[in-house]
Amino acid sequence: MAGHIQDRWYKTEPRPKGKPLRVKTDRYGIGLRYRARYIGPDGTEKSKSFPDKQKRKAEAWLNKTAADMDSGQHIDPKLAQTTFREYAERWLKAQTSDPASRESVNSQIRLHALPYLGSRPLGSFKPEHVRDWLSDLERAIPATSYRRVIFSSVSAIFNAAVDDEYMRKNPCSASTVRAPSRSAQKVVPWTAERVFSVQAALPEQYRAMVDLGAGCGLRQGEIFGLAEEEIRFGAGWLHVGCQVKLVNGELVFALPKRQKERDVPLSPQVAEALKRHMAATAPVTVTLPWARPDGKPVSKRLLFVRPDGKGAVRRTDFNSRLWKSALVAADVIPPAAPGKRHTAAREHGMHALRHFYASVLLDAGENIKALSTYLGHTDPGFTLRTYTHLLPSSEGRAHVAMDKVYLGRPFRSDGPQTAQD
Repeated sequence: MAGHIQDRWYKTEPRPKGKPLRVKTDRYGIGLRYRARYIGPDGTEKSKSFPDKQKRKAEAWLNKTAADMDSGQHIDPKLAQTTFREYAERWLKAQTSDPASRESVNSQIRLHALPYLGSRPLGSFKPEHVRDWLSDLERAIPATSYRRVIFSSVSAIFNAAVDDEYMRKNPCSASTVRAPSRSAQKVVPWTAERVFSVQAALPEQYRAMVDLGAGCGLRQGEIFGLAEEEIRFGAGWLHVGCQVKLVNGELVFALPKRQKERDVPLSPQVAEALKRHMAATAPVTVTLPWARPDGKPVSKRLLFVRPDGKGAVRRTDFNSRLWKSALVAADVIPPAAPGKRHTAAREHGMHALRHFYASVLLDAGENIKALSTYLGHTDPGFTLRTYTHLLPSSEGRAHVAMDKVYLGRPFRSDGPQTAQD
């Protein structure tokens, strides 16, 4: 047994002659009786107290502690008592991702994890606690995709706690804990008729946004942040190296999602549409901080600005005042009730233009890897999972391929028994 057991209710006093005398201490009958003490791997003393009549339990705990230290599985009891809230607060402060991502994760944890898990010590977590939390989360948030994002953030905190030796295992990784499933809803691309109907319903100065989304696959923030110098008309390419995004309520310039710049093909028809737009509405110089509200000021000549021409387009204003009005005019969503907001239409946001772009390229035979590059996806596998149902049928390609072979063979008679015309 490593360490020793201290009995705080008794002490031993030496006697001039004979056996030492065991006498009661001032703590007799008060509080926990046995204190199991040992020296931890860091060289400091650790302890845990047990009530009266549980000396064997204290000894078993010391023996298990010694075994854990021998196997490298030891967890400092004081660290194990750190609550999820305490550790999560420190973890959130230490994040080094871009400000918008940090803000999103911060919101997920504070709204949907801390109220349920915050008061529990890390060392006490079991898979059942995560299962109960997921059950509550399902009732609070219907969207499985968002629940999956929240679950991933919580699991990342537990992984960090395991690495920092606050707990032994991540309870989210248990075989009995099922992460929220990926959304089974398949992308249904808009028709060309719908794309052009929505475009026609937008104010003229914003119609070319649709050409960039549906004709080049740009995200909304990338469209808002497209500068004149990024369009290479002569080469037939468009460089995507900037977006306009909200960070702590302030507009900033930043690199595209996941810091991934890219070049996308610029078709002649889309190029002509952009030229017409720039002839009718000249680009405007806009200055915003880079990456965060206190970042270095950067100036760009943007193709699209606010209606008053005095700044970059703000996503929330554009979506609520212009985009949804265009959806109503094109009969995509119903009109808002008097005094009410438009109904939620996530599947009909500007991201629908990217889905249209992907469907057109796949139908034309473009390969997944190239499409993934044009869309700015980090993993072609993600592109494949998202759009695999839009790929041309392999059965149809097999029919066409075999027909070409057989239609090209020379005709020959098979003998006198061959039927004659």
